[in-house]
Amino acid sequence: MDEEEEAHARDVKKKMAAIVEEYFAAGDVASTACDLLALVEPRFHFYFVKKLVSTAMDRHDKEKEMAAALLSALYAAPIQPSDLYLGFTELVRSCDDLYVDIPDAVDVLALFLARAVVDDMLPPAFLTKEISTVEAESKGAEAMKRAQKSYLSAPLHSEMVLGRWGGSGGLTADNAKKKIRELLSEYLLSGDLQEAFRCVKNLKLPFFHHEIVKQALVIAMERKEAAELVLRLLRSSCNQGLINASQITKGFNRTIDGVQDLTLDIPNAKQLLDGLISRAASEGWVSWSSLVFLPNPAEDENETQMKSFKKRAEGIIQEYFLTGDILEVIGNLETEIAAGAVFVKKLISMAMDRRSREKEMASMLLPALPFSAEELLSGFQLLLASAEDAALDVPTAADDLAMFLARAVADEALAPLHLQQLGGGSAAASAVLKMANALLSAPLAGERILRCWGGGSSSSRIGWEIEDVKEKMNRLLEEYAAGGELTEACRCAKELGMPFFHHELVKKALVAVMASKGSPRLWELLERGFDMGLISKDQMEKGFRRVEDCLEDLALDLPDAGEQLRFYMEMGRCRGWLGDDNGGPLFC
Repeated sequence: MDEEEEAHARDVKKKMAAIVEEYFAAGDVASTACDLLALVEPRFHFYFVKKLVSTAMDRHDKEKEMAAALLSALYAAPIQPSDLYLGFTELVRSCDDLYVDIPDAVDVLALFLARAVVDDMLPPAFLTKEISTVEAESKGAEAMKRAQKSYLSAPLHSEMVLGRWGGSGGLTADNAKKKIRELLSEYLLSGDLQEAFRCVKNLKLPFFHHEIVKQALVIAMERKEAAELVLRLLRSSCNQGLINASQITKGFNRTIDGVQDLTLDIPNAKQLLDGLISRAASEGWVSWSSLVFLPNPAEDENETQMKSFKKRAEGIIQEYFLTGDILEVIGNLETEIAAGAVFVKKLISMAMDRRSREKEMASMLLPALPFSAEELLSGFQLLLASAEDAALDVPTAADDLAMFLARAVADEALAPLHLQQLGGGSAAASAVLKMANALLSAPLAGERILRCWGGGSSSSRIGWEIEDVKEKMNRLLEEYAAGGELTEACRCAKELGMPFFHHELVKKALVAVMASKGSPRLWELLERGFDMGLISKDQMEKGFRRVEDCLEDLALDLPDAGEQLRFYMEMGRCRGWLGDDNGGPLFC
């Protein structure tokens, strides 16, 4: 850049700083937008974003709220999404400098980042993408982590973030959106076009009209009967110049950009939006060439379903961490088309970034999940593949993951041989596997691992609940095998209150039957338990599958374990306990 260009850049930045100060003094969004457009310097709009936010960071909550509201009002026109993205990128990279003059710069910038995400200006992926471009120990990285962990991951985070600065005293972006919703609702009830025009004019936010377009299109997709009224409003507004063509186009493009999320609530959103665009284009008030590409609905159906499951899985796990209700988790998963490996990865990833209590709860849940050992194994494989990335957010991720693996083996959710099937891959993954094997081979490994998250303390019994149940099941089987009553044994099993863990009872009983070369009493217990609905088919199959998983270990003491298992599985099929295809080699 030569001296003339440098002087011009300084002059533009000086004028933008003056616009920012005038806005904080007057609070006039429309005037600010006009002043910014009058500069005719769109290549410096990213600097305006940076200057606005950095200035507000050193002011009161009123100015912070005003800055957030202005960005939302000017988003898409005149400030393009790319300008906003670059502006926040510059803010993140300069956070160390800002911290020198603003002691709470990290928290304030984190809140601005979260607010931009909540206001649909920054994609959530911004935080995960940009964190890899700055130094791990920088203030910018800390701000992005805090935005994700402290604000965007919190329950009711939208309300918290939007209300953090208490409002600007004027029309905030959130209030403007609310007024637009009310405007559209009243119009759809009355059909009064002139009244709708009056309300739009009274908003006095011409650079926020794209929000009207977006909300109207979403309503038209949600309620087919409203589509005609919506198109009439948008067409008439465009023809009369109330909403200009640029705002119409940006409203359509914002809807197209968010159509992937809309499909979670409106499965055929893409087809409906395509129909609305075709109608508008045929009537001449929208141009196909000005719109971004609308994906083919068939191209990413699987991706949409997986994204939907991940979102629901996160909700299930968060609720479990609050309530500790394992039965509720099992019930929720039974109504899902569940991807076991994905759920396991999500469960452990969320637990690793929380306290020991949640880690213990996650470890307890693993053996009870209605997934096969192969699915659990695949979940750990996904975790190992992302071990290096996880360490960026959770410094103790490698140690925690190794402990989760060791705990899964100690709880018999996985067999020791399963660890050999996990590929090391990266150096971080190899280190995790090495630590897990070291934990399992240490003296008194079982007791130490069960106490790993503090479960053995007197103040928390969570860590010992599963172990206690196993011990009670052992005593139940021993007493019944020694001559106890069948009805009493079934009553004791029912009183344990853990039907999701009955696969453990099936496994122990089946191993005992094999060891005794066919104990009729224990086999009779399984028959009665299944017939009276105490042991479900799913739990029965999982118990047999767990015996299959540890068959190699059993063969050390029972050379004919494989033959016996095949025999009892055939008997199980004859009694309707097992299906014809249950995922393991012996079940094929």
